[in-house]
Amino acid sequence: MKIQIKEDDIRMMITFAKERTPEEACGLIAGTESEGIRRIEKVYFLTNTDHSSEHFSLDPAEHLSAVKDMRRLGYIPLGNWHSHPQTPSRPSAEDIRLAYDSTASYLILSLENEDEPVLNSFHVENGNAEKEELIVFRTGE
Repeated sequence: MKIQIKEDDIRMMITFAKERTPEEACGLIAGTESEGIRRIEKVYFLTNTDHSSEHFSLDPAEHLSAVKDMRRLGYIPLGNWHSHPQTPSRPSAEDIRLAYDSTASYLILSLENEDEPVLNSFHVENGNAEKEELIVFRTGE
C-alpha cells in the first residue's frame, strides 16, 4: 500500500507531538483510497487519555466526533497515528499487539532526534508489521 500525505500535515503532526512531549501524541487519519493508494486528506489530533510516554488511548468522545466529521466530508477512516517521543519510528511490541484493524495504516512519528523527526507508515497483520511506502506531497499536488 502507498500512503500519500501532505507536507503541511506532517509539520502539524510534529508540532502537536512536540507540544505533548514526553507523552505520546495521537490521532486519526482519513481520506480516500483507490488502486492501492491511500491519500490522507485530513489528520485528526486527539487526546491521549493514558497520558503516557509509552502507549496511548484515543479519547472516545473525540474519536466519535472525528468519525462523524470524516463521514460529513465524504472521507473514509484510513488508520491512526501516534508519536514515539524517545524511540524510533517503528511499531513497539505493544503497538503490534494492539493493532486490531488489519485494514488500517499505522503512522508512527519518532521524535527520538528532535531536530529530524521521522514519520513511517505500517501495515500490521497477524503480529507482523510491514512498512508502507510514504509519499509526501505539497498542498495543491
